[in-house]
Amino acid sequence: MASAELIRKPACRLIVVGGHTRSIGKTQLVCDMIAALPRARWLAGKITQYGHGVCAQNGGNCDCAPTEHVAALDWEDAGIPLTHRGADSARFLQAGAERAFWLRTKQGYLAEGMPLLRQALRQAKLRGKEAEDGGLKPPLHGDSECDCSSEVLNVIIESNSLLQFVRPSLYVTVLDAAREDFKDSARHMLDRADVLVFRRGPEDGEVRRPPWLQLPAQFLRDKLSLLQREGEPLPESLFQLVSRILETGPTVSL
Repeated sequence: MASAELIRKPACRLIVVGGHTRSIGKTQLVCDMIAALPRARWLAGKITQYGHGVCAQNGGNCDCAPTEHVAALDWEDAGIPLTHRGADSARFLQAGAERAFWLRTKQGYLAEGMPLLRQALRQAKLRGKEAEDGGLKPPLHGDSECDCSSEVLNVIIESNSLLQFVRPSLYVTVLDAAREDFKDSARHMLDRADVLVFRRGPEDGEVRRPPWLQLPAQFLRDKLSLLQREGEPLPESLFQLVSRILETGPTVSL
């Protein structure tokens, strides 16, 4: 009965962080949010979709058929050296996440990975409730107020394609005006972004505006647009926005 109730009832706040290409600081932005709001007791994750010929289970070439080994999910372990774990998702633990996972699928098979994700979130929620019922609630740190009870999971996931299957509480897209590459998964979801975080904006003198940056003026007016160069602290307006979300009720069902 408890599992059925979890499925029907909104049980988590979900923040999704995406970006238009690789290596523009998506993982760092997730870490910045985790570190800025430690009282949220974040459950953090990263979703990776491998290209043709790469096995989702081990991230390398294997003899599996195209429809074999299409999805795998592993929990990060703080006791295992970073070099032996998923480097990006392991950084979430270092930033202060309570738990972290890495979901991997073959390209085009994220739907097959969704049951693994839902199961992981349900397990995390039940684990949190059992710990709280047993008086094992972890100590909280920081000054930010939020509803951190086991009744609500605060989840942050690095992904673009996840938006095909869920409407998050907040979707943040990282953009770099100096990078011309634009992944299809990010392009298709750009209009759903609530916040645009620019690593380098068109006002930077060394940046040549790529074609994709010719966005309609109305589009930019409708979005919260921020500049956060890598290494800079989390913008105050984004901190306040995430803080407000943490103070509201859950919006996403498991």
